[in-house]
Amino acid sequence: MALEKTKKKEVISQYKISKNDSGSDEVQIALLTERINGLSGHFSKNVKDHHSRYGLIKMVSRRKKLLKHLQSEAPEKYQQIIARLDLRK
Repeated sequence: MALEKTKKKEVISQYKISKNDSGSDEVQIALLTERINGLSGHFSKNVKDHHSRYGLIKMVSRRKKLLKHLQSEAPEKYQQIIARLDLRK
């Protein structure tokens, strides 16, 4: 499930670092989190949708790798993004 253009622009504007930023770790993590949260409701209705579940697992893995990279490169940014997205409860 792809994000709508307006929702995607809104997320990018919230998490961007510079004016034309759309690919930094923070933005990518935020976009993946939005897509993951959107799929959660899908699976409550469509329990047997295994193909989408596989895509969800890939997205979670990609987000995990980005978070690990951000933690090693900039621990303070890692803590900020974790707090803003309400991850790691």
